[in-house]
Amino acid sequence: MTDFRGSGGESRTSPPAAFEAWSRWLRQNTGEAAARPGAPALWPVPAGEGGGFPPAQDPLLWAVQKLWDAHPLRNILPLNWAEIIRALQVLWMREMSDPVRATERALEYNRRLFESTLEVWNEATARFWGLPRQKREGRSDRRFSAPEWESNPFYQTLKESYLLASEYLLREAEETADDRETEEQRRLRFHLKQFVDAMAPVNFLLTNPAALRRIAETGGASLAEGVRNLLADIREGRLSMTDATAFEVGENLAVTPGKVVYRNRLIELIQYEPRTGRVYEVPILFIPPWINKYYILDLRPENSMVRYLLEQGFQVFMISWKNPDASMEDTAFEDYMTLGPLAAAGVVRDITGSEKINPVGYCVGGTLLAVTLAYLAAGEGENPFHAATFMVALQDFSEVGDTAVFIDEPQIEFMEQQMLERGYLDKQDLANMFNLLRANDLIWSNIINNYLLGQKPPPFDLLYWNSDGTRMAREAHSFYLRNTYLENNLVKPGKVEIGGRPVDLGRITNEIYAVGAERDHIVPWRSAWKISRLAGGRTRFCLASSGHIAGMINPPSKGKGRHWVNESGDAGDFRTAEEWRENATEKEGSWWTDWTLWLAPLSGDKIPPPPIGSENHPPIEDAPGTYVREK
Repeated sequence: MTDFRGSGGESRTSPPAAFEAWSRWLRQNTGEAAARPGAPALWPVPAGEGGGFPPAQDPLLWAVQKLWDAHPLRNILPLNWAEIIRALQVLWMREMSDPVRATERALEYNRRLFESTLEVWNEATARFWGLPRQKREGRSDRRFSAPEWESNPFYQTLKESYLLASEYLLREAEETADDRETEEQRRLRFHLKQFVDAMAPVNFLLTNPAALRRIAETGGASLAEGVRNLLADIREGRLSMTDATAFEVGENLAVTPGKVVYRNRLIELIQYEPRTGRVYEVPILFIPPWINKYYILDLRPENSMVRYLLEQGFQVFMISWKNPDASMEDTAFEDYMTLGPLAAAGVVRDITGSEKINPVGYCVGGTLLAVTLAYLAAGEGENPFHAATFMVALQDFSEVGDTAVFIDEPQIEFMEQQMLERGYLDKQDLANMFNLLRANDLIWSNIINNYLLGQKPPPFDLLYWNSDGTRMAREAHSFYLRNTYLENNLVKPGKVEIGGRPVDLGRITNEIYAVGAERDHIVPWRSAWKISRLAGGRTRFCLASSGHIAGMINPPSKGKGRHWVNESGDAGDFRTAEEWRENATEKEGSWWTDWTLWLAPLSGDKIPPPPIGSENHPPIEDAPGTYVREK
């Protein structure tokens, strides 16, 4: 046993005390603590950053990012390796600032790893000798669905080691942080999660048993096919997520019959043919997001929201946004309002003869709808909009989830520089951002399927739509990012002016139906609920199961999903979203039925269907029109 006493019998410094001394020395000689005249920090750490360097200031990170930006796999695997390395630097600095705690956590991790490995091999030995054994409950993770992850002790050990290491790394990121949820902490957590996901053994050929088995079964053909798939994706500049040859807009997507009855430089307006003998007097006008194409609302007949509403007796009109090019770089956010819902409203009223319109804003379209309603409320003219629906839409951008990782001043400046050069933000940049929010589902699963297993991606309408993106006009997108995600100005009465009128959401008095999605990674449902507190009208809020897309596109005919509603009154009467949830009632099935029950009494009497188009706005062409087909 080591004796920590000197020859004189006096106790020397014990190991824990030595660690404490080391910790004090680190705190005194790193970062701001060491920034005294004549004594620069031995390891300079920017104040408030928690350790590490911003990528632009660290030559290693700068070089890593430049090399990766030039790599042909950059658009297939859009990870920010410089930020990942920086996140690891930050975590390492946090660990070293408290070595006693770091040592304890490392010892605990190694103990758990040893116990897990011992259990795996004990079970394998018992299975080999035919001895009775207690079935070991492995960790559940659908990435490890191949039978070898449970039957082969090597793969089982690899799986358990990876899952333990992942848990350790992400837990340390949380436990070494202070109590505040800072932007730095959110960024650290996000990029560490990207690293953890990337390092999963299923993502590598030699540690993926399903891929190795398939190579053996196909005599190497799957490996050759995987290389061909990779080269094809490199040529296309994107990761294939679905069989693009299986779909065509106007052929098997967006096929609900209708006509384009109006066109300007920014929108086409589609009027759909009625499917009932009598229709509700007040028409519906959809305002979809312009960061995607509208046909998410009219995918195929069996999951088309447009078709469902027509079958319930509603009149339906749809805005289809133009895919902007460099010539439209000066298109302003105000143009999206005046040439979008306001221009469309005039046409809808002329065709239907209805003074009122029930608008539906989806995602960014819901943000635009809120601004439009506030603009109309600030004027003295007539408001054509009646009962408004907001589908997973943000107005208060104080809580936006992991999307905030991509939005700060330096990143917006970088995007603005790109847009100055091109005139727009490229659709692939947006696609990469949203794919990273669900990297395991949208990136790594496809890398495994396409390249390691050598298979073609299966046809999937939602993923085809997801890959059929649009560009963002420079002026409008810069205004949107700065006044929403960066500065959250829409919730500050009068801070934003549109068309010379101050935007005050509190002046909105329309009846409102708002819906959020329980697992939405783009618009957290608690943020979608906030319109009930921001607007002055009564709000019915509905919480749907699933996520941003699947939660919204869930027809009753599927018999799937559930939703929560509160029958006790205005959603705005509750102080918080959590309080609303505690008093809500869970119901089985799609939220569409609850929505149409709310909407029908606000849609007037049943009347004979009006004709398609009018004298002033005759039909131009068949739906889905021209703009939606632009690439």
